[in-house]
Amino acid sequence: MTETPAVTPSLAEGYEISADPDRIDAERVHRWLSTDAYWAIGRSREKQDRAVAGSLNFGVYETVAGDQVAYARVITDRATFAWLCDVYVDPSVRGKGIGTALVEAVREHLRPYGLRRILLATHDAHGVYEKLGFAPLEKPDQWMALVLDR
Repeated sequence: MTETPAVTPSLAEGYEISADPDRIDAERVHRWLSTDAYWAIGRSREKQDRAVAGSLNFGVYETVAGDQVAYARVITDRATFAWLCDVYVDPSVRGKGIGTALVEAVREHLRPYGLRRILLATHDAHGVYEKLGFAPLEKPDQWMALVLDR
């Protein structure tokens, strides 16, 4: 499923959201994540390209210039589960609600799949996600992780 989700009412004028993987500016996304995202600092371009290839990818673009200003990636089986990750908004457009609109568009894009849950991890953006219905795990003691790459 690569169609563009409907633009959400909360997206600032002059921007559009697309789930078209061909629109992703892979070089820009890699630069953002590998140099400025605490969870992906130092991630290689090859690893980033593999991650993009195996995921649903979303971008926010300036409508006039077409430049990408935000990114989000979803790993999903399209039936029961999704992991939202690599959500990044360029510092030059932060504070315009672009991140919130992007996550809202991702949520709505995934809704028809009938997923049981969408998970994410964040160190510093709880408020963005809580506005859209995300909440801390009710029973975190039931979840485990196998960390392979430190």
